[in-house]
Amino acid sequence: MNIDSIVNGVVIDHISAGRAMRLYDLLGLDEADCSVAIIKNVVSRKLGRKDIIKIDAEIPINFDVIGYVDPQATVNIIRGGNLIEKRTIGKPERLTNVIRCKNPRCITSAEQELPHVFRLTDPENGVYRCLYCETKGTAPGVR
Repeated sequence: MNIDSIVNGVVIDHISAGRAMRLYDLLGLDEADCSVAIIKNVVSRKLGRKDIIKIDAEIPINFDVIGYVDPQATVNIIRGGNLIEKRTIGKPERLTNVIRCKNPRCITSAEQELPHVFRLTDPENGVYRCLYCETKGTAPGVR
């Protein structure tokens, strides 16, 4: 398989195997006006298997979404064919409009224009709670 190198863009690396499509959906990459490559189940010394997303343009990326889906992922910013910045993400303290509150009695159900805001209440287990009603939400891969 041959995937060209990126001159200017973003590489999301060290994604846990099987999580790239969820990340692709939440980041809205299907609407991106550039080439996007998803490479799944790549052999990795660090993880065993991993996924990679390559974006062939410098577009705004929501780092909170990446941290929510996979806090171990890294983001590489490429300019002029060179690695300019490498970021490790971690779990975000707060998520806005990434996940939706499932509680039908939550104010976000009645007031459609209110943002769905979750705060990290249990970092070790990836548990987020709705800011308005305390309903539990969890990160992908957490039960």
